[in-house]
Amino acid sequence: MRIVLIVPAFPKLSETFIVNKFLGLLERGHDVHIVCSRSDRDEWGRFEPLSRAGLRRRVHVSWPTQPRWLVVLLFPLVLLSTLLAQPGAAARYLAAGWRLFGPGVLRRFYLDARIIRLRPDIVHFEFGTMARGRIGLGELTKCRTVVSFRGFDLNYVGLEDAAYYQEVWDRADALHLLGQDLWERAQRRGCPADKHHVLIPPAIDTRLFVPGERGAGERPIASGRPLRVVSVGRLEWKKGYEYALQAVKRVVDAGVPVEYTIVGDGKYREAVAYCRHELGLEAVVKLAGAVPPAEVREHLRRADVFLHAAVSEGFCNAVLEAQAMELPVVTSDADGLPENVEHGVTGYVVPRRDPAALAEKLILLAGDPALRQRMGQAGRERVRRCFDLDRQIDAFASLYESLTGPV
Repeated sequence: MRIVLIVPAFPKLSETFIVNKFLGLLERGHDVHIVCSRSDRDEWGRFEPLSRAGLRRRVHVSWPTQPRWLVVLLFPLVLLSTLLAQPGAAARYLAAGWRLFGPGVLRRFYLDARIIRLRPDIVHFEFGTMARGRIGLGELTKCRTVVSFRGFDLNYVGLEDAAYYQEVWDRADALHLLGQDLWERAQRRGCPADKHHVLIPPAIDTRLFVPGERGAGERPIASGRPLRVVSVGRLEWKKGYEYALQAVKRVVDAGVPVEYTIVGDGKYREAVAYCRHELGLEAVVKLAGAVPPAEVREHLRRADVFLHAAVSEGFCNAVLEAQAMELPVVTSDADGLPENVEHGVTGYVVPRRDPAALAEKLILLAGDPALRQRMGQAGRERVRRCFDLDRQIDAFASLYESLTGPV
């Protein structure tokens, strides 16, 4: 079974779940390829598992779409090379596309040329926004199509248009959503309740996320030994870092020593830095930037608590990684986050945009090392039970296998 995963960029530090899925399906013997708009050579060095020979040949960068003069120049080459490489598949695509789209099929052919050459059995659009305008690919290439919705695509994009995803609801063979909250949101956005779909949550490789030993002297919070709080995620407005910083300010004002590390980068970095300055937290808060997965694990390993103050989140891999590292989690109730954390067992879920509630739970955990340890251990056990990577890969493989057959 040949599976093509469609993503904007590969590999990408903020999308390690795509790397894990790609490698996991390959290990199970599937013929998996990536089609993306860009692939940064520097990013490859950040993922040690991608150093295996032959993997780069499975990543195909689409032809450029800007500037327009370059597209016009390249189109004859793309058309001819695709016809020579896959004459039957290319001819069928053009014939079927002409009937459906008229001359517009030429633009589609240019965008889909890499996929046509691969002749996939399954095409999986890993983000809902990528499927709009391209979901007819299944009919043109005689393959099955799957579309993932991970949060942002349903929570923010196209809200002003009631039919924004109508073609996806009508023409995708199956939908994948991270959890029940997103499935309910998809139905509110017009998806029929009987649409073929699967709920497959994010997953963590607990063989990589291992907490290690934390000595007894590391656990109590005392003078000179601050509570070590960490957050991991892109620096974007929806992650709610201003509320996390306000919560940390309240912890400091309550007389609890704290050290807060934010791991990640993004276009919101200046805003986060300014908020840190405005609250007078330069000596307390460290912006660690984007780091490779191995360094993320080290930040988690030395922390006491994981803080996630998002205002919207479909699901959150970083929260699962923290629990796998035996960290109690203090998080907001944004969208799918209550599915990430078992309140009162593996951490605390509080109302979004509520720094006082976040601070209250941080102070509680600072004063109770036994509670931190108990919640951390329960979190790792829950990840192993509910968010295991092998189980996730099996679920995707089962979905794809259920779709194969005559189209």
